[in-house]
Amino acid sequence: MSPALTRRARWAAGSAVALALLFAGAATVASARVDGPAPAPVAPAADSADAGFARDMAVHHQQAVEMSFIVRDATRDEDVRRLAYDIAQTQANQRGMLLGWLDLWELPKTAPDGQGPMAWMADGRAGHDGHAGMDGHSGHDMADMQGDAGAAKGTAAPHGAGAVGQDGALMPGMATRTELARLRAARDERAEVLFLQLMTDHHVGGVAMARGCAERCTVPVEKRLARGMVEAQQSELDLMADMLAARGAAPRP
Repeated sequence: MSPALTRRARWAAGSAVALALLFAGAATVASARVDGPAPAPVAPAADSADAGFARDMAVHHQQAVEMSFIVRDATRDEDVRRLAYDIAQTQANQRGMLLGWLDLWELPKTAPDGQGPMAWMADGRAGHDGHAGMDGHSGHDMADMQGDAGAAKGTAAPHGAGAVGQDGALMPGMATRTELARLRAARDERAEVLFLQLMTDHHVGGVAMARGCAERCTVPVEKRLARGMVEAQQSELDLMADMLAARGAAPRP
């Protein structure tokens, strides 16, 4: 099996974690109905890490879905189209779970007054609960996270992904409005390379956010979902690096 296919298989195994969690939750509810009512879980507070991660990752995922659909219309390359479809499906499903938890907890989908995006990680810690090393790397603090997703120089326009608060980039790794416009205008290999670079930045930011939840969140099913996101998106990062190399390109610095 080729390295790309091997990584895709690892990604598929990682993304299956979210579905397994969903089915496990349904089985738990069904069992409770048979054995008697289970005690009502305590909902997290509106300013908790659980609620903050659910809100912010739902927004983060929505942009990944948007970029995936843009590139599927811009290229005929089946590998890129398949990757984009997989990302769109997985992240749309996970986004539905995150928003569903907010509904279950009877919490708003917008941050409390005075609390902006990523406030739940404002102490600067991420990924130090023993799960940060799943991909062999140490955890990131907020400065590292923004640097990894990276405001650096691009080839056609200033690199804005990860420049939090600038041109619509609300969280680490998110593409700016300018970069999304460039992606919409691009076609074929140019679109493929730009998509892979933007999605690489996006995943780096997403992995750091998921590590943050794995450390801070208190709802077990949400912590497990976050850990699954780290594994799946790290596998996709490896795959996208290979796909960029095959096109004579590389992730942005």
